[in-house]
Amino acid sequence: MENKNWSFRVTGFRKLLILFVIIAAIASLYRFIYGLGSVTNMSDQWPWGLWIGFDLLCGIALAGGGFSTALIVHVLHKDKYLPVARAALLTSLLGYIIALVGLFLDIGRWYNFWRPFFYWGYHSVLFEVFWCIALYTTVQVLEFGDIFFEKVHCPSLKRILSATMPFWLIIGIVLPTLHQSSLGSLYIVAVNRLNPLWWSMIIPFFFVWSAFFLGPAMVTIEGTLAARTYGREPEQPVFSSLTKVTLWMMIIYFIVKIVDLNYRGVFSNAFDGSYESNMFLTEMIVFVLLPIFMYAVPGIRNKQWGVLTASILVVAGVVFNRMNVVFTGMAKSAGGHYFPTIWEFLITIGMWSALVLLYCFIVENFPILTKEEHVSHGSGLGSKTGIHA
Repeated sequence: MENKNWSFRVTGFRKLLILFVIIAAIASLYRFIYGLGSVTNMSDQWPWGLWIGFDLLCGIALAGGGFSTALIVHVLHKDKYLPVARAALLTSLLGYIIALVGLFLDIGRWYNFWRPFFYWGYHSVLFEVFWCIALYTTVQVLEFGDIFFEKVHCPSLKRILSATMPFWLIIGIVLPTLHQSSLGSLYIVAVNRLNPLWWSMIIPFFFVWSAFFLGPAMVTIEGTLAARTYGREPEQPVFSSLTKVTLWMMIIYFIVKIVDLNYRGVFSNAFDGSYESNMFLTEMIVFVLLPIFMYAVPGIRNKQWGVLTASILVVAGVVFNRMNVVFTGMAKSAGGHYFPTIWEFLITIGMWSALVLLYCFIVENFPILTKEEHVSHGSGLGSKTGIHA
């Protein structure tokens, strides 16, 4: 029988998150009225700050679990990963919404946000990024609609979405590969500004590749946290198997990175003792080689603590990489100084608090964490059996 009841538990922690959201909303309103300079430390030397570096670049990468899991489950037909497919879609959708909010906040003249819809800058990489992210978020909303109408009774729309879901799934896999790589393309033109340890003509490949192998790691972390929060058993066999994808992709990532540095003759820069080289070595050793080792050892990968720890390192590593590209690698050429204001931090914290609250509300009211045991590929997201958490 259809359950039309809506619920949302209000705990002490959630009250704190709500407070952060309210503070962020007030600070954002002040920013829209009085401009970027009223709440940020950004300048002509540092036009991209925390909201672009973390909320957009990192947020888009962290939301990569959606398209990578969709490819693995619905294109490669790896049905054993279905128990985590819906949660991956939800996390990805919320991540993209947060990224769009961050991008909107960062627009100097925010009231002109509508212009790219009507004035097409064909030669701009940012134009392509804008359209791909906007379209992909729309596709994700449609994909979630297949779940939404299991709770909200509307048979006609449910039938339409189910019939067209294979098309949306294909589009939802293609679009992220475009804008993930295009985010890296933004830095190709910074050949004389970005440190050569991170600049490369194939930086678009590094961006899209890392976003893809980040997906299984994010699914592992999100699934583990959700299981602990809602009293479920973590899908340990699924996580251990899924992260094998991350293992092999990270090995390829590391090999291509070393070959690229050698080909450009800058490999020795990684050992010159500078701040940049130390940050690069930290990125490679702690956040690439160490997770590769942990994933490669069955005794670690098949343990809950092992796969979770390795996944946390992978996620932290991609964030570390993006922040190195945006800040560490650009510091010397940019000149001046940038450190986010307290308001930039509070707005960012508020946005991610909203993401957590939305995730909790949706999980508690829709069949996201249901264990799926049967799938019909014609319906895209599959049918499910089991008990909701």
